[in-house]
Amino acid sequence: MRVAAKVGRKTIRITNSCVNMFVLIVLMLLLSFGCYAMWDSNQLHAAASSMQYEIYKPTTKDAESFEYLRSINPDVFAWLTVYGTNIDYPLVQGQDNIRYVNTDARGRHSLSGAIFLDHRSAPDFSHFSSIIYGHHMHNRVMFGEIELFADRDFFDARRYGMLYFDEQEQGLEFFAFVHADAYDSTVFRVNIAGAEQQQAYLDTLLRMATHTREDVSVTLDDRIVLLTTCSANSTNGRDVLIGRITHETHDDPFATQQTERPNLIPGIDTPAQVALWATVGIAAALVLLVLLAIVLTTTKRRR
Repeated sequence: MRVAAKVGRKTIRITNSCVNMFVLIVLMLLLSFGCYAMWDSNQLHAAASSMQYEIYKPTTKDAESFEYLRSINPDVFAWLTVYGTNIDYPLVQGQDNIRYVNTDARGRHSLSGAIFLDHRSAPDFSHFSSIIYGHHMHNRVMFGEIELFADRDFFDARRYGMLYFDEQEQGLEFFAFVHADAYDSTVFRVNIAGAEQQQAYLDTLLRMATHTREDVSVTLDDRIVLLTTCSANSTNGRDVLIGRITHETHDDPFATQQTERPNLIPGIDTPAQVALWATVGIAAALVLLVLLAIVLTTTKRRR
């Protein structure tokens, strides 16, 4: 009986130790997965940052770097900037609207994709309306800031942008913000022919608009551009910032201000980035030490 009881207690201790160790391993795996998920998400947003492309941005004095980007990927044909935001990207156009959903402007696979022109739109923006797509991403990258134009003050403060194509800088003046359904063909139209159809289309956009600029009179002589991205506010929702192309360019009123940038770029550590990962690392180490101490203490007591 004593031998059997002793064996039973020993079996229970071994079983408890195994269970404790299993729990510790599971917790360590979960913690590791959580840290990896944070790192992976961070890398995804970093790869989508406009800072990745700053060296290629064309200017009135120098477009050689932009031409170099075009030599890497011939689908690059223009540059889009929205003043007062982080939207400052090369613009691409593929043979369909699928390629650049998961391909960046350098032609490499990327979940963040690229900012791209609808494949049915003319690359010289000669059509009455053109549609530009970009992913809605957190951390204010790609078209993640389009949704902010739903706020009237944000919309009012950011009137202009720049569109570079055909080796020239053209102005952009944003005159409306629309929230629409992704399948609304009255909004997402290209190659609209005829003055009557074009006027009806423009009237529809203005009627649907959450915000407009009353001092901007858009006519059929204008060429309009829709910047569209997914909306978090509704199923299949799309946020659309609408502007017109102008021959007059405007200075960036935010140029003297420090535009808020995503805080992580691969290979570049900022103080905030270092502090973040140091905190995560210390917290993870402390959690593991506490769990290990609990397991050891429990095992020792049962002995």
